[in-house]
This record gives sequence, C-alpha cells and structure tokens, in this order.
Amino acid sequence: MSAEQINQGPDDERDPEPLTEPSGGVPGIVDTPDALAAAAQELASHGGVVAVDAERASGFRYGQRAFLVQLRRADGVIHLIDPIAVPDLTPVAEVINSLEWVLHAADQDLPCLRELDLGPAALFDTELAARLLGRPRVGLAAVVAHELGYALAKEHSAADWSERPVPEDWRRYAALDVELLAAVREAQVVALAQSGRLEWALQEFEHERTAPPPPPKPDPWRRTSGLQEIRQPRGLAVARAVFEARERLAQDLDRAPGRVLPAAAIVAAAREMPSSEQELVRLKEFSGKGTRRRSAYWFAAIDKALRLGDDELPSRRPPRDPSALPQPRSWGDARPDAALRLDAVRAAVRERAEEIGLPQENLLSPRLQRRISWDGPTPAQATSTLAELGARPWQIEQVGPQVAAALADALS
Repeated sequence: MSAEQINQGPDDERDPEPLTEPSGGVPGIVDTPDALAAAAQELASHGGVVAVDAERASGFRYGQRAFLVQLRRADGVIHLIDPIAVPDLTPVAEVINSLEWVLHAADQDLPCLRELDLGPAALFDTELAARLLGRPRVGLAAVVAHELGYALAKEHSAADWSERPVPEDWRRYAALDVELLAAVREAQVVALAQSGRLEWALQEFEHERTAPPPPPKPDPWRRTSGLQEIRQPRGLAVARAVFEARERLAQDLDRAPGRVLPAAAIVAAAREMPSSEQELVRLKEFSGKGTRRRSAYWFAAIDKALRLGDDELPSRRPPRDPSALPQPRSWGDARPDAALRLDAVRAAVRERAEEIGLPQENLLSPRLQRRISWDGPTPAQATSTLAELGARPWQIEQVGPQVAAALADALS
C-alpha cells in the first residue's frame, strides 16, 4: 500500500459532523469514596478496552498533577473523577490497571496518572497511531474527524482544571475527549493492519508504555527565557537565586511559577543587580502590586547572590553532561568525520521517511541519528548499534540498511 493510499481516510469525501454532546449526557463529577466505588463497579461490569484522559492545570498550578481523570470502557458510561477530592483511586486502579488503555498523546498523561498509581497493562496511543499512518494532522479533533467523521470542539484545552465546581461545559468537553477513543482505536487498527504497520504500532506503544521518566535537567534556571543576554557570572548568580526563590514560593502557593513572577523579572534583576529593596521596586518588572508586596522576599534572594564569593558564582557556560553530545553545529570543527556522517544519516532517514510516508522523527529519532553519527560504527555494525541505542525492530528493518549505506558513503 502506497503512502498516498494510507493517508486516505473516511473524511476525504465528507465534512465532519459536529459532536456536541456525549451519548449518555454530561456526566457529573465523581468526588466521594462512595461514588468512586460505584464507578469502579460500573467499569468492572463492562468489557473491552478503557479510554483514558486526564486534565491538568498547566499555567495555573504548580507541577503537572491531574485535576480530572476521564474513564470509559468501550461499551460503558463516562466517569469524570476528581483525584483531588478522592486521591486514593485504588478501587478504580484494581479494575483498569490490568486492561489495555486507549489514550491520545499518552506521553503527556501517563506521568500524572502514574502519580495516582494508575498505569496500563497494554497501551494504544491514537496520536502515535496517526503518526505511523502518516496522517497530516494528529491532534485529537483531527484524528476523530479523519477516522470517524465527527468534529470535536477543543475550546477548553487550556482551562484551569483546578477550578471547582467544574462548569458543565467543561465537563461536556472532558467527556467528549473519551467518548470516541475506543472507536478511533478500532478504525486505526484496521488501517494499521491494511497498511502492514500494526506491528510497528504495537512496538511503539510498548516502548512508550515502558519508557522511564526523563532524568531531571541540570540547572533548570538557565532555561529562563531571555537569560541569554546576561553574561556576567554575578548576574547569573542573581538569576539563579531569584529563580530558586520563585520555585519555593510557587510550590508553597501551589501556583504556576510564571504567575508568581514572570521570567522578564528574573532577567531584569540579573541585569540590574539592585543593591537595595528600594532599587528593586524601581524596576518596572517589580513595580506591580503583587511583586512589591513580596519585594523583601525577592531582595533577600538577590542580596544573598550579591554576597557570594567569586568562587561560588555559576559559570557562564552550563556544566556539560559527559554523556551528552555537543551541539551538531560545532561538529564541523571538533569532529568533521561525525559531521559528515550526520549529514549522510539525516539525508538517508529523510529520504526513507518520505518514501513510506512517515514523519522522519518517528522513523528514527533525531537523538539516535546524532548518536550513531557521533559514535561512528562500521556499516556492518549499524544494525546492532541501532538496537543498542533503543531503536525498535521495525525501525531497524525499515531504515537500518539506509543508515548502514550512509555510514559507508561518509567513509568514502
């Protein structure tokens, strides 16, 4: 089957039909132990996979925890569970943790669900399936429209899901997110099987399900937007101190750090390095009512940084992780052989991805492309090296020969 045939779908000949209401009506919120027990019983009484989604309050609350969990067995009703009101979800976990889950963009929701001791025995990710099918758009609304011919409204995706009570239109939106997931899965299984890509998907789903959480990034304060303009080590120390003070306060207040103090204020403090609280509040970034009210708190952090000895200041360059590769733009001078290999590998992966109608990052991740180019195995070792680096068998089958040929070309 060609890439063009794979990309064709049910929506090619019709406009999506608006879907504005869950089939069982707008659910209430499960927010008591008794209601949770009843939800668990209902989930256990039905068969099939379980559709799962979670809503967070990114941009409003500290961290990425779930404030709403949506569940539906393939032939059951929708449950909207409030994990703040009922944090112990054991009754539900005992039912669904042994089942296959269907999620859209599972990598976004699995971490906050695992914090609630919820985790699938098997996984189907409708976004990842859409990518493997070469769909041009992979958001949930686009996938539902393509596979089933329905149009979903997505107007509440950035809402503050910590708000209580949850408004009815938000509950409607949350319910619709799981209303059709099982049906999308069924359609995608057929399409994947017809295209010969079902095994690819199963390998990818299992890789996603079992992937460990990423390690914490060192020096998170260095990623503050606009900090690149600060070159003095003393100014960087101020930025670090204010950033860390903001993190502590945000966690105490349970507010998103950017709502406690914007990044522009951190950069302004680092640039100006005020020597008194009065100088601090004269900065426009600290002149607002909220920041002025906490000016003593912010200046205490700044003053501590200003008093550090020279040997305690952060370096202008972040400390290098010995296991991390340099930025590819520097390879031409430091490792011209690796730069040549990377150009060849990138071109080979891009060409093969276009041939089979896949995003190249799904055929072979940029990280793996860089790593094999840097390490420089012989062409004969390309397949085994890709496996050691974590490439899935289907990826090795589809692009391993091309990578080996690219490594050989770079040697010539």
